[in-house]
Amino acid sequence: MAGVSRPRRERRRRGAAESLGSVVLGFESIVVFLGGLTVYGLGALPEGVADWWGVVAGAVLAVGMIVISGLLRHRWGILLGWLLQVVLALGVFLVPALGIVALVFGGMYAYATIKGAALDRRNAALAADESNGD
Repeated sequence: MAGVSRPRRERRRRGAAESLGSVVLGFESIVVFLGGLTVYGLGALPEGVADWWGVVAGAVLAVGMIVISGLLRHRWGILLGWLLQVVLALGVFLVPALGIVALVFGGMYAYATIKGAALDRRNAALAADESNGD
């Protein structure tokens, strides 16, 4: 069917909370994977647990953050993102420096989701005002 063009599908508009949260989780996934390598390198896991599980845990958490960054359009996606923040914070029991990572990225995720949601509400109100003014 050469020469036949299909109408372009309009892209879905992403809200501020979704966009900002995705950026935070994307960058955090890199740091979390490196944290897993740190757990492996320091041998921080309890006796009897193979050290390579640190790399596996870091990789699984990093992949989870990337997957969830695509699900932030849903309210439950944002809640899953918070769950991952808690899991990362629990890493402080293995490597105390992960507490700093959890504080920094947890704060950024909080700002992204809370302030982003406020921006989305404001933009929706402005759009409603514009449509009522027509």
